Amino acid sequence: MKFNPEKCAIADERMKPFIDADELWGHLQQPKPDAARVRQIIAKSLNKERLTLAETAALILADEPELIEEIKNGARELKKKVYGNRIVLFAPLYIGNHCINNCKYCGFKASNKFAVRRTLTDEEIIKETEALEDNGQKRLILVYGEHPKYSPEYIAHTVRLVYGVKKGNGEIRRVNINAAPLEIEGFRTVKEAGIGTFQVFQETYHPEAYNLYHPSGPKKNFEYRLTSLDRAQEAGVDDVGIGALFGLYDWRFEVMGLVRHTNHLEAVYNVGPHTISFPRIKDASEFDIDPKYEVNDDDFVRIIAILRLAVPYTGMILTARETQRVRTEVMQFGVSQIDGGTKLEIGSYSDSLNEEQNLNREQFKINDPRSLGDVVDELLDHGYLPSFCTACYRKGRTGEHFMEFSVPGFIKRFCTPNAILTLAEYLEDYAKPEVVTKGWKVIEENKKELSGFDRLEELNQRIERIKKGERDLYF
Repeated sequence: MKFNPEKCAIADERMKPFIDADELWGHLQQPKPDAARVRQIIAKSLNKERLTLAETAALILADEPELIEEIKNGARELKKKVYGNRIVLFAPLYIGNHCINNCKYCGFKASNKFAVRRTLTDEEIIKETEALEDNGQKRLILVYGEHPKYSPEYIAHTVRLVYGVKKGNGEIRRVNINAAPLEIEGFRTVKEAGIGTFQVFQETYHPEAYNLYHPSGPKKNFEYRLTSLDRAQEAGVDDVGIGALFGLYDWRFEVMGLVRHTNHLEAVYNVGPHTISFPRIKDASEFDIDPKYEVNDDDFVRIIAILRLAVPYTGMILTARETQRVRTEVMQFGVSQIDGGTKLEIGSYSDSLNEEQNLNREQFKINDPRSLGDVVDELLDHGYLPSFCTACYRKGRTGEHFMEFSVPGFIKRFCTPNAILTLAEYLEDYAKPEVVTKGWKVIEENKKELSGFDRLEELNQRIERIKKGERDLYF
């Protein structure tokens, strides 16, 4: 799809590219900060103020072990202050892998003759959704290749289809989208279906590197992809997600690109991204990537800690691309959402496949194949509060309003009680007996921390109503 300004309701400064590679690299050429400067920047972030590009660059350049530890400690403290100990859970559902792009790092690329191309039928989507509901999922992200058959109308149709699936106490309450960039009218169409977040990852913010990795197809247009979420905002989709695929280019530049993108959205639309994702390159069918920009585990932890400090109010997503060990370690430094029970092969939630079949039907390999139940179990063991909450989205606390709501620091007052209610549902409907015991213990521990919450008695009443069979109670 070629960007046609005449089709846009507004084609002005808001639609123009905003990445200047020289500017971003310029910030990274400043002298290394001393310890006092690093502590000053951390203190600013802990005061719940978003960092500037120059301040973000200073944290990147602070590579002494002692300062890295201080940055990680600051990120840990900030996450606790803003998000409490909750971790939001979701699952991806791949609708179709037909694609007309040739991204060098992706198993869906058009030139991959080994890929098994498939788009789920309506009946299969229902079956997959039922299987996910049987496991306790309440939040999904629907994923589509870039192909004419995945039109805005088709995406909207699949969203409505998923929302309509109810099995037992199961239901999907929030459907997010990861799909190709759309025109303004296309974004309006999917918004009307009731979507949550619309994700478009830039992959790499460096224009030359971007051109190298995207030799053909609509995705080749760097600027069209870069401004996609501007068009979403113009269409009224104020809940958007950004991301970079680490391993394509220098991680330091990509962190700067993500913060620059955040700055742009806040400056123009008065709302930053709802989520930031930071997947690392993993193997895929027909994988062809130079390893020179590979991100090691230590640097990956730094990336997450720096981003947490740079954008205090943005949700941060860590997927099952990472191993269980890595996910367990980095959650403490800023991650607020993870997937559980993930299967990337088309149709695999309701259909078991062997490993060879999986590789030719998935976008990339996953490294944490645990079930949702096992993920919940480990979260409870580490004192986290697993959450399936969708209250802010359904109460209209999104976009600019969500920012106004969260910036004063009230997010914990709403999110912890709602997380408790959704965990109570999960324990009643899906958890194994040993997990039930752990879960109610964690709920009681978190209730004790709600001393400033003036609706504790109401929360207790709602928990009792859930035990008696009521569902979908939230503040």
